[in-house]
Amino acid sequence: MNPLLPTPDAALALAPLPSPAADWNAQMLERTETLCRSGSFEVDLAAGRITMSSGLVRLLGLEPAQGDQPASLRLDELSWVPPEERDYVSVIWRSATPDEPFEFEHRVLTADGRRLVVLHRGVVQPGAAHGRRAPLVGVGMVQDITAQREAEEQLRQARLHNEVTGLPNRAAFLDQLDAAIHAARWQQGGIAVLAIEVPRIAEVKASMGFGAGDTLAMALASRLRAGCGEGESLAQLGDGEFALMVEQGVDAGRLRERALALAAAVDEPVRLGATDIHARARVGIARHPDDADSPAALIEAAQQARLGVSAEAPFAFFQPESNAAVVRQMQLEAALRRAVERLDEAMTLVYQPQAALADGRVRGAEVLLRWQDPTLGEVAPGEFLPVAERVGLIGAIAEWVLAQAVRQAGQWRRAGLPVLRLGVNLPAVQLQRPDLARHVQALLREAGADAVWLGVEVSERNAVADLARAAAVLRALKGLGVEVSLDNFGSGESSLGCLRSLPLDWVKVDRNFVHDVTGAPGDVSVTRAIITLAHGLQLQVLAEGVETESQLALLAAHACDAVQGRGFAAPLAAAEFEAFVRGGARLPERFVTRTRRTRTVLLVDDEENILSALKRLLRRDGYRILTAGSAEEGLQRLAEEREVDVIVSDQRMPGMNGVEFLRRAKELVPHTVRMVLSGYTELQSIIDAVNEGAIYRFLTKPWDDQHLRAHVAEAMRHKEMADENRRLAQQVEAANADLARVNDELARAAAEQREHAGVMADMAGGLREVLDEMPLPVLGVDPEGLVAFVNRRAVADWPEAAQCLGLEARNLPLDLAGAGDGDRTTLASGPHRLLVRPLRHGALDGGRLLILLPEEAA
Repeated sequence: MNPLLPTPDAALALAPLPSPAADWNAQMLERTETLCRSGSFEVDLAAGRITMSSGLVRLLGLEPAQGDQPASLRLDELSWVPPEERDYVSVIWRSATPDEPFEFEHRVLTADGRRLVVLHRGVVQPGAAHGRRAPLVGVGMVQDITAQREAEEQLRQARLHNEVTGLPNRAAFLDQLDAAIHAARWQQGGIAVLAIEVPRIAEVKASMGFGAGDTLAMALASRLRAGCGEGESLAQLGDGEFALMVEQGVDAGRLRERALALAAAVDEPVRLGATDIHARARVGIARHPDDADSPAALIEAAQQARLGVSAEAPFAFFQPESNAAVVRQMQLEAALRRAVERLDEAMTLVYQPQAALADGRVRGAEVLLRWQDPTLGEVAPGEFLPVAERVGLIGAIAEWVLAQAVRQAGQWRRAGLPVLRLGVNLPAVQLQRPDLARHVQALLREAGADAVWLGVEVSERNAVADLARAAAVLRALKGLGVEVSLDNFGSGESSLGCLRSLPLDWVKVDRNFVHDVTGAPGDVSVTRAIITLAHGLQLQVLAEGVETESQLALLAAHACDAVQGRGFAAPLAAAEFEAFVRGGARLPERFVTRTRRTRTVLLVDDEENILSALKRLLRRDGYRILTAGSAEEGLQRLAEEREVDVIVSDQRMPGMNGVEFLRRAKELVPHTVRMVLSGYTELQSIIDAVNEGAIYRFLTKPWDDQHLRAHVAEAMRHKEMADENRRLAQQVEAANADLARVNDELARAAAEQREHAGVMADMAGGLREVLDEMPLPVLGVDPEGLVAFVNRRAVADWPEAAQCLGLEARNLPLDLAGAGDGDRTTLASGPHRLLVRPLRHGALDGGRLLILLPEEAA
C-alpha cells in the first residue's frame, strides 16, 4: 500500500463534516420555499434521476420518504404532472441549451387531487467529472401561481362584465358580435341586434339612490336573461341599456315578436321596498348586413332605431333617414346639458291663461317652459322634453320650473293679484319622490306663497306607471291645498282607473276631443260623455286646445267648467300675464254660463215668407228671434249662439230635413227644446224622432197663431224648468263636494289637535317627572288654593303632605295659602326659605309653584 495514499479509515477521517453555515443555508432554502409556495429539484438527464427538495415534497403533498425518486423514473413519467402535459415538460428539458435559463407554465397534480398552476423555471449545466466530459445536470424550480392566475381571470371577467348584473359589457359584446359577423359571412347568414333602453333605471338612481337603481337593474337583467333563447346573447351596454344579439330567425316578423316580448318583460312591476316600480323599455332593431357591416356600427344603428319608438309600439326598426334625427338628438342633448348648468339664463316660463265658464274670468294658468338656445334657436318643448327625460335631465328641469312657478306666485300674491292657480306639470321622476309634499311646502314657505296658488298636472302615462305611489304623493300634495289635475285625459289606456284611484280635482280633456258643431255627431257625443263622466265623479273639467268660438260654444253648452287655448289667450310672459289679469280680461258674455239671457228661439225654414211670418208672430212675446234658411245654416247659428232655448224647424228642406236637423241639434245642444213644423204627414219619421227624444212636439201647417204662441211659451217654460233643475243639481253636487271637503278638513284638524294634545301630555308628563326628581321640596297650588302637586322630596320631608293632595294648602305644616316669597319655615331637615313663582299657562293658570330652599343655600 502506498503510504502516501490515505487508508479508507483515514479518507473517512478527512471527509468534511457538515458545517453550521451549510445547516443555515439548508434551513433558509426550506423557509424560502415555504414562503414562496415553491419547490426545487435536480435532474440527472443522463440517468433520468430526479431529486426533490423538501419544499417541493410539501407543495405536492407527498410523503417525506418519497423525496428521492427511483432512478428508473424518467422525465416523461412524472406522476405529479398531468398525463397530457408530461411530453410538453420532457421536451422542454431535453431541448434546453446549457447555461441558458428557461421558464414556462403548466399544471401539477397534488396528492390530494388539487390542480395547481405553476411557473416552472430551469437551467441545464455540465456536472463535475475530473477532466472527463461531464454529464448534463438540470436544476429546476416550480412556484405555485394559482391564486395569481385566478385573480387575473377575475380581473379579465370584471373587465368584460358588468359588476352589478354580471352580464357581458360593451367590450365583450363587441367581441361576440365580431365573431358572429365573421361566421355569418362564411355561412351567408344574418344577425340582428336589439338595443333595449330602460330610462327608469337612471331615474330610480337619481330619486331613490344607487342601491335601488342597482336592484332594479339586476331584476330586469334576470328577466331578460331568462327570456333568451337559442342563438341569442344578452349584454349590458350601460346603466340603463341592454343589447340582445339574435343569430337565428332574423326575419322582421320574429324580431317584432322578440321586441314585444322583451318590452313586456321589462314592463312588469318590480318591487322595491314597499313600492312597485314600473319600467318601460324602448327597443331599437338593426340587422347585419342590411343596416351595418361592423359590430360598432350595428350597435349604433340599433340605438338610432330607438328614435322611431312611439306610444303605439315600444320598438322600431332602423331606417337610414334616422341618422339625421340622431345628429339632431345629440345636438339637443349636448345643448340641454349646457342649459341645465345655467337654467336661469337659458330657459323661461310663460303662462297660458285659463278661463272659467261660470263667470268668464281668468281662473289661473298653465306654466309652460320655453328654451331659446344660442345655436339651435327656439326649440319646441315637444322636441326637447323627451330628450331631457331620456338622458335623465328632466328632474333638474322640472325642479327649476316648480321653484320658479312658486316664486312667481309669491310675487303676484304680494302684488295684490287675485288668487290664480298656476298649474305645473310633474314628470315621472318627481312622482317618485316620497317627500315631494314636504319639498313643495318648503318652497311655498320660502317664496311667501300659499298653496291655493299652486296646482300640479300629471299625465295619464306617468300616473299609471306606478299608480299606488302616484296616488300617495298626490294625496299628500292635496292635503296641503294644492290642486291636482289629470292632464291629457283620454290619450292613455287607463283613464277610468286613474279617475277612480287618484285624488283629483280637475280633468283636462285632451285637445283631440275638443270638437265643434262641424264635427261628426259621434265625436261630439264623446266630448259630452267625458264631461258628464267627470261631473259624475265630482271632478271639474277643463278643455285644452280651444281655438274657435264654435268650440267655446259647444263646450259651454255641454257644461264644461273651464277652457284653455288660443281661442281665449295665447301663452304670455309673466309681465304680460299680469297686465292681462289686471286689465279684466274675460270671455265674451255669450259664453258665460251664469249670465241671465233673453229667451231665444231659433226658426229654421227654407221659405223666406214663412220665416218672416213666424218672426212677426213670436216677437210680440219678447223672445229673441234667430233665423236660418237651411239646416246647415241652423247648425252654424247654434255654433255662434251658445244659448238657444227653443228650436222650431220646418220638416221639408233641401239637403237635410227637419227631423235629421233636430237629431243633429240634439247631439250638439241637448238641452234645447225642439219642435218640427210641417204641412206634410211624414208621420213615421216624426213619431220615431219624438219617441227618441229628438223632437219635443210636432206642429202642423198652416198653424193657428194663438196655439203656436202657446206651444212655444210652454216649450220655453219647460226649458226654464229643466235649466233650473240642472242648476239646483249642480248646486247640490257642489254643496256635497264642499261638505266632503269640509269634513276632510275637520277630520284632519281633529287629528292634528289630538296629536298636539298627545304631545302636550307627553311634555306635561316629562315636566312632572323632572319636578319629581328635584332634590328640593316642590309643591303646586292651583288657583283655588288646593294642593295639586307634591314631589318626592317634599313627601320625604313632610310625610303628611302626601295626604294633602286635593286639599287646601293651609292644611300643610306651613300655611302655604298665604305664604309669600322669602318666608321662613322650619322642616325636619332644618330651616328653609320659600320661593313662590306664579303659574300663567295651562290648567294651573293663576296658581303658584312653591320651592323650599335650605336657608344656607338661599
